[in-house]
Amino acid sequence: MKKQAFNPYLPSWEYVPDGEPYVFDGRVYVYGSHDKFNGHIFCANDYVCWSAPADDLGNWRYEGVIYRKTQDPLNKDGRQALYAPDVTVGPDGRYYLYYVLDKENVVAVAVCDKPAGQYEFYGFVHYEDGTRLGEREGDDPQFDPGVITENGRTHLYTGFCPVPDKSRHGVMHTVLGEDMLTITKEPVFVIPSHHLAQGSGFEGHEFFEASSIRKRGDTYYFIYSSVVMHELCWATAKSLDDDKFEFGGVVVSNTDLHIDSYKPADRPMYYGANNHGSIVEIEGEWYIFYHRHTNGTVFSRQGCAEKITFTDDGKIIQAQMSSCGLNGGPLKGEGYYPAYIACNLFCDTESLYTGGNNNVGIYMDSKFPRIMQDGKDGDEEIGYVANMTDSSTAGFKFFDFDGSYISSVRMTGYGGGVFEVRTKWDGEVIGTVPVENYNIWTDVPADISISDDADSLFFTFKGWGNPDFGGFELKRK
Repeated sequence: MKKQAFNPYLPSWEYVPDGEPYVFDGRVYVYGSHDKFNGHIFCANDYVCWSAPADDLGNWRYEGVIYRKTQDPLNKDGRQALYAPDVTVGPDGRYYLYYVLDKENVVAVAVCDKPAGQYEFYGFVHYEDGTRLGEREGDDPQFDPGVITENGRTHLYTGFCPVPDKSRHGVMHTVLGEDMLTITKEPVFVIPSHHLAQGSGFEGHEFFEASSIRKRGDTYYFIYSSVVMHELCWATAKSLDDDKFEFGGVVVSNTDLHIDSYKPADRPMYYGANNHGSIVEIEGEWYIFYHRHTNGTVFSRQGCAEKITFTDDGKIIQAQMSSCGLNGGPLKGEGYYPAYIACNLFCDTESLYTGGNNNVGIYMDSKFPRIMQDGKDGDEEIGYVANMTDSSTAGFKFFDFDGSYISSVRMTGYGGGVFEVRTKWDGEVIGTVPVENYNIWTDVPADISISDDADSLFFTFKGWGNPDFGGFELKRK
């Protein structure tokens, strides 16, 4: 029997952001950077890979470490981090992994005979005279490579353009030859950074980072993170050789900003920050992979995914964050659901960004709830929602309720009051569960009926203290 798929799609103790998904031989492989739980920098761990059968997206398999930071000749002491990578299949059928170290301005490449085998260092992207891309006078520094290989040529997209820095120009498009390293067409800027965007159509959604390129039918979709950080945007081109992309819109925001179907468009429903991911077709359906932030910082990110819909003219409708992600439909209205799959997390004090409304903040204020785990990085500890201070709300979507009711709620920690339960974030209270001081995880009995026409649950703490929320049990009458 197939497992249900949740968000995050990997185990709650795994932190693989910047996801680049691909389907190879009937399996979905996700490549990304690798954060530490409770880490103090981005991308502190070595590259790992996870995969799942294309027809069973709740059943992910750990493929192990595929590349270690010390394998790069510029990083033998391991002092630099492996930033977001991408993978493409070369003309020789081998798999090429492109990446940039956090303190270098050049693109490195590793290679492997299998999608998730042991990659070996291969070389640096360079001009015909041997000068490495990023080191020639006039080059912008290299960052976040996105690659696609067609007809023996590899199209490489790179760039990093924070708003205050006017020395950088935008997304660079560089073409490589069959050796996957040598430049055959020198860099051309194709999407502008913030200070160069006037009249481009990208105003308000200018390029920041996270280049990724995919093809659907006869159209190329460039996926990137805009200067507002929490959103992934899309732009299209009919030919990569023309270097002309047109802005399309937002694919997903890790705050659900712009979504107005269940709340005001400008209200954030999760604590956002940087974002990175891409689109992929799996079994005839398209999905956007992205990441969320946990542990009250920007350094412990987890991969999520949502189904996306295209209009007849190729536009992408912005996806809503959910708890069911790759499930192919709503979750069952029965069984135990851990609180870490909450897709909405907020309190009465609004904050668009992790760390507060200053988007460079990296640690959250003590008033905000956060998803976290016990133990240290690598410990297989189930996540939960910590610090449920007064008004803190955790939301879960979507479910198929059919005679369903909440039979218990798991909690621990110090606090007194109630968990109010709603089926809309601002809806009527359908029931309450008492909160008391608990020294251990405790399943507090409940008997809260849920309307069959509802599809979501929101748990709001009202009271004193800051209890932790572990999950809830659904049963059917």
